[in-house]
Amino acid sequence: MKSFLLAILALVVISVGANKILMNSGFASADAGTSHENVRLSD
Repeated sequence: MKSFLLAILALVVISVGANKILMNSGFASADAGTSHENVRLSD
C-alpha cells in the first residue's frame, strides 16, 4: 500500500511540474492556435 501511495504522489508531482513547464515554454495549444505567424496569405 505504501508503494501505491508513493506512486500516486509521484504521478501528481510529475503532472503538475510538466504542466507548469509546458505552460511557461509556449507549447500551449491556445498559443499555437492563435498565432498570426502560422498563416500563409496568397501573394
